[in-house]
Amino acid sequence: MERDAMNWIAGEWAGKPVLASSDPSNGETLGRFVSSNTQDADAAVSAARHTFDHTTWAQDARRRQDVLLRWAQALELSVEPLAELLTHENGKTIGQARGEMRAAISEVRYYAGLARHIAGHVIEPEPGTISTMLREAAGVAAIIVPWNAPAVLLVRSLAPALAAGCTAIVKPAAQTSLITAAMIRCLDQPALPAGAVNLLLENGAEAAARLVESADVDVISFTGSTEVGKRIMRAAADSMKRLSLELGGKSCCLVFEDSDVKAIAPRLARAATIISGQQCTAARRILVHVSKADQMRDELVKALASLKVGPGIDPASDIGALIDAASRDAVQTTVERACDLADRVLLRGTSSGPGAFLSPTLVEHGEPHAFFCQDEIFGPFVTLETFVTEKEAVEKANNTVFGLSASVWTHDSARAFRIARALRDGTVWINDHNRLFAEAETGGYRQSGLGRLHGYDALADFTEIKHICVGAGVLEGIEVLGS
Repeated sequence: MERDAMNWIAGEWAGKPVLASSDPSNGETLGRFVSSNTQDADAAVSAARHTFDHTTWAQDARRRQDVLLRWAQALELSVEPLAELLTHENGKTIGQARGEMRAAISEVRYYAGLARHIAGHVIEPEPGTISTMLREAAGVAAIIVPWNAPAVLLVRSLAPALAAGCTAIVKPAAQTSLITAAMIRCLDQPALPAGAVNLLLENGAEAAARLVESADVDVISFTGSTEVGKRIMRAAADSMKRLSLELGGKSCCLVFEDSDVKAIAPRLARAATIISGQQCTAARRILVHVSKADQMRDELVKALASLKVGPGIDPASDIGALIDAASRDAVQTTVERACDLADRVLLRGTSSGPGAFLSPTLVEHGEPHAFFCQDEIFGPFVTLETFVTEKEAVEKANNTVFGLSASVWTHDSARAFRIARALRDGTVWINDHNRLFAEAETGGYRQSGLGRLHGYDALADFTEIKHICVGAGVLEGIEVLGS
């Protein structure tokens, strides 16, 4: 599989790959990618704008479905080399990479199915007046993709954008430029009009900032940190863009007294360390009923300590490298500060080299306002807290600026639903964690973002509703009743 990556603008691959992309498990260079600037961004926007305004792409649902189905087929034919590239460039385990590629392909097919059913509705609000509501493509969509799950997070924005009839510019994170370019190369097909999809690569944010500011970009779909999401909102205010933002999280797992702690502790450990803890829905806070606290301490320490840290390409590894050494060092510094302040350090993580490896840390703390109970620490770091009543559990779980996801662990079905309804989170799992589906919308409350991706409602992030009103009148001889 070709490793070096270029920009794709107006149907042409262009630019000289000069920036290195490295394997975080060993520092080896995997390939090189283009360094884009504002001129490249302007060219990509112009291409996307022209295709949207001057072709029938937005009206041709059958063509869009065909493009998406062909993309899914091309991805499937290359699934194993793509998964291996994802593991090498991102650091995650090969099992997680294969699962991510399968999920991405499934999601492309899901939106291919929806492409031919972007339904509106018609009403007659008064006699002889026909109001038609059409759901139309919003225009040009700029899709800014993070590095933690670059395959599925590319697809969950780009697939609904294309299904809805938008044209797009994709701007991936620098650390995962190669896998994103490889997936976009699978889209290079005759049925796709030149300029319908464009790719900009960069190390930095010059091109991305141009996309956010451009008056010719109608939608920004961004997945990443809350801090960057806020900056995007401010920069996009001038042009009043539609914003689709999935931002940070601090997911709580509420474990009640009827739970089998020994059985669920290994599942919580894996939920906390998925992508080396670099997933926005990863389990961050374990809230356990006080009667099960001693057992949870023992079992969770045992489960976390048993996870093998090593190169993601090794099938025996449970936790791969963090995305790069700089991120690993920043996370480790924050974790050490948390360990200094926590009531108890139950398991202290350590780093190892030459790769960007960091083993899990578990601390126990009684004060939920502590920074490490509130801030999203993007690595294998978990806090343990206790509660006595349902009310206390919900109050602690909701005591956060985030609202992305949570889980409830209990055999009492009424309690499970009662607690789930009380939690201010976009997704709540019952006796499970990190179950995500193409068919089920995800997104956050509060500072975890705006809009929803996955599912049918993802189309709303890339469409506008147009009301067309016609005064058709009524047949001669039909009496129009007065009010």
